[in-house]
Amino acid sequence: MSSPLGRTAARSLACLFASTSLTIAAHAVVVRGTVTDPQGRPVAGARISLIQGKQSVAVTASGIDGSYEIRTAVPGRFVLLTTSDTFAPNIAPDFYGGRTAVVTRRIVLDPASLTQQVTVTATGIPTPLQQASSAVTLIPQDDLLTRVGIIDDLRQSPGVAVVQTGQYGGVTSLFVRGANSDANKILIDGIPAEDVGGVFDFGTVSSTGLTTGGTTTPAIEMYRGPNSALYGTDSLASVVSLSTARGSSLRPVFTYSGDAGNLHTYRNEAVLSGAHKALDYFGAFSRFDTSNAVPLDRYHSGTSAINVGYNLFTNTQARFTLRNADSATGLPGAYDFQGLSQNGKQADQDLYSGFTLENRFHGNWHNLVRYGIARKREQADYYGQQGILTSFVGPYGPDTESTGNVVTIRGANGYTATGQAQIFTSNRDQDSNRDELYYQSDYTFPHRITALFGFRYENERGSFNIPAYFEFEQIQRTNFEYNLQVQGDIKNRLFYSVGGSVQKNHLFGVAGTPRIGLAYIPVSAGPGKFKGTKIRANIATGVQEPSLATEFSSLYKLLVTSGDAADIAAYHIGPLGPERSRTLDVGVDQNIFGQKLIAKVGYFHNQFSHQLEYVNGPEIQKYFGITPSNDPDFFYGAELNSLAFRAQGVELELQYQPKSHLFVHGGYTYLDAVVSRSFSGDAADAQEGIPTENPNLPGIAIGASSPLVGARPFRRPPHSGFFAVDYTGSKFTTSLRGALASRSDDSTFLGGEDTTVSGNTLLLPNRDLNFGYFKLDLGFTYAATKHVSIYTQMDNLLNNQHIGPIGYPGLPFTFRSGLKIRIGGE
Repeated sequence: MSSPLGRTAARSLACLFASTSLTIAAHAVVVRGTVTDPQGRPVAGARISLIQGKQSVAVTASGIDGSYEIRTAVPGRFVLLTTSDTFAPNIAPDFYGGRTAVVTRRIVLDPASLTQQVTVTATGIPTPLQQASSAVTLIPQDDLLTRVGIIDDLRQSPGVAVVQTGQYGGVTSLFVRGANSDANKILIDGIPAEDVGGVFDFGTVSSTGLTTGGTTTPAIEMYRGPNSALYGTDSLASVVSLSTARGSSLRPVFTYSGDAGNLHTYRNEAVLSGAHKALDYFGAFSRFDTSNAVPLDRYHSGTSAINVGYNLFTNTQARFTLRNADSATGLPGAYDFQGLSQNGKQADQDLYSGFTLENRFHGNWHNLVRYGIARKREQADYYGQQGILTSFVGPYGPDTESTGNVVTIRGANGYTATGQAQIFTSNRDQDSNRDELYYQSDYTFPHRITALFGFRYENERGSFNIPAYFEFEQIQRTNFEYNLQVQGDIKNRLFYSVGGSVQKNHLFGVAGTPRIGLAYIPVSAGPGKFKGTKIRANIATGVQEPSLATEFSSLYKLLVTSGDAADIAAYHIGPLGPERSRTLDVGVDQNIFGQKLIAKVGYFHNQFSHQLEYVNGPEIQKYFGITPSNDPDFFYGAELNSLAFRAQGVELELQYQPKSHLFVHGGYTYLDAVVSRSFSGDAADAQEGIPTENPNLPGIAIGASSPLVGARPFRRPPHSGFFAVDYTGSKFTTSLRGALASRSDDSTFLGGEDTTVSGNTLLLPNRDLNFGYFKLDLGFTYAATKHVSIYTQMDNLLNNQHIGPIGYPGLPFTFRSGLKIRIGGE
């Protein structure tokens, strides 16, 4: 039997152990940080609730300096809900807190009734838009709920022209602020996704995986302007970042969507997502099929998306993402020019995947390392001979050609032409592969100064094969890049971002790209009229590497091979180098009625120099005495860095939220773009007084394959705009969206010295050749129950088929209707 002293000691030890255990348990998860407004000023007295599942497990309030600390004894997955007078409620992204974890989270409260907006693309780190000097458009996940792709949502941004050549699956290009369509850096979960040289087709990108339905996290960020300081080559005019959705529900969620519509259209999509302890997961697959409205133009696409994250330690996370798209579409060609459809198929296989390790140390030191891959394949095959076969004697001897039916074409400028278009078909295949290793380290010093350092290594490989011309080329490029950026603020009024990069490109050598951005807030946001003014300005440069095809067809290479050193010196022709841009943009963002009505006005002035342009074979023979068709690399012509043009304009944007359920958004862009320098055959002939003309339209100089000096670049409308009216109710949601563009310059590309049967008869003047358009779309969703929703999407309500470039009829009115079933979740 134990003594009283022993029993007392045992009880004391048990109490001490219990007390220690309770102390450890009470400190199982600690979340701390600061609460600020968008200008970085502390918000005192904000109520912060730590939510797990459906319950609040802890509550605290921010101090006078905005700091807070909240604790709970239960580990798991949490969200922070923050509320404060005069500020909109804030629900932060979910996170995992393990036992004895210390998690740092900065909370930014927006005083507006509008959803808080944060950009990462503009600065490389999460930054409230109110502090950003850049022009950024954020497309939330909700906007994509009833969409097949992302094309129409890209049109909902100032400064942007989207051109789709044909119908579903047709090549779709993005022209930003007057730049070329290959001047955009495309990121998918942070992984560069464009082809080597910047080409990217938005026509095959599905909305699958970019939306979970019900959150306002941006699925797409569009940065307008060069940002080579952060993202390196190809970000000559913009950066477009697509993000795969993440799982967050503590119970697994399965959703199925199925719909059908006219033109033999149907779509099925399945999504599984959720989170369990330190793991979050998201997986999706969709299949879309349609016949389109043009013969032999069927299109189908299958898209898979995966996003899996795991918290290795408290503030260290590993994440794996994958996006794969397999599509096939017909190749009818320019149906209006030929009067028939070519019988062909183009197949694309695009895969983007990455593995990321991310750590945040003591809340102010953030490190990220990512290994990403892009694998892109494309095959085009034609089946049989289309059109009318004709024999002739050409400049290189007897030959044959195929032409379409006799057609009469009419441009938006009123000019018409009648004749037969020559049909070119050649099977081809190409691939563009990239492996990238990226490291980023950013540290926040006292007084809110953040420095970012980045390093990027790229291994690019590709091939280009045209069997008919016995052409098969392969390349490999190894590129390095170093980035440095410093950003901060002065008295929460003046926000600055200064940075630059040094790139060593395998093809063109070393290039530097500085960038400076400033944002000044003379009047802070608040209730009342005209409370909230921001003045912003940016100066930036960008570079772009040549594509695979242009590297194989350098004019300098052709002249060197031919031993023509004299013309190289006379015309100052050098090896292919980087295309360059220099941009200045300024703007004012003004709150008019609190933040219910916001107006944004901006001016941009871009200079694009050393742009690549094409010199055709007859012109090379004329000026240099060389017959390029003797070499398969230069069968039609060659490329050089000789094009320069200026693009300036004004962007206007309005956001209005008169009621909590109603949101109106609109914008307008005026673009003044003009070619200032060109060495192309069209420009050279025009300067010599012997321009290309249509014999039936004498006296009108025409750029058959490229714009003339003093003219506008092709396919960039001087006037464009958009609007959206969104209503969100408890059960019913509807969205009316419109996009409009004025006439734009272009070419029919159906004339010149190399056309034998038709001559110049189908060549029309460039000015205002493409039709303007007004595209109107309507979508709505009805929540029949908490598990079943019914939706309908109607596109092109006005049945306007002149949305694409001349010769390529756009989709008529289309509709899809279906339902979404949700099983599980919270």
